[in-house]
Amino acid sequence: MDNFEQIRSHLVSSGYKLTLQDPFLACVELSLSKGRRHQAIFLSELQDDDGRNYLRVSTALAPITGIDARRALVFNWENRVGYLAIGELDGVPYLQLCENRPYDCVDAAEIDRLVLEIGGTGDEMERKMSANGDLL
Repeated sequence: MDNFEQIRSHLVSSGYKLTLQDPFLACVELSLSKGRRHQAIFLSELQDDDGRNYLRVSTALAPITGIDARRALVFNWENRVGYLAIGELDGVPYLQLCENRPYDCVDAAEIDRLVLEIGGTGDEMERKMSANGDLL
């Protein structure tokens, strides 16, 4: 993939449910557990200091207030995908699961893999952090 519009085109043509579409941001709503759970996955464009473009795929897990950071970090250590970060969502700090990929390493299959893996893993982490809740 060379630019974010190609990524967006792939999401649309693949039938993902997009709930947000901004110039360099898209939100995919995944339906999980036969429609009983949902997870919002955000795809956005980042640039490094050299101007190289990256795709960031992320999902919010839970507000950081009341989160046992040790449990979250143990889960992250045991997991083979993603990394944990703190980012704001509507002015509230949230624990987030995310991965970044340079555009030149991203193809349609990798986009699908990232959306499904970050979405599924994020939902699993969200359930563990929120006593089986489905906050997002």
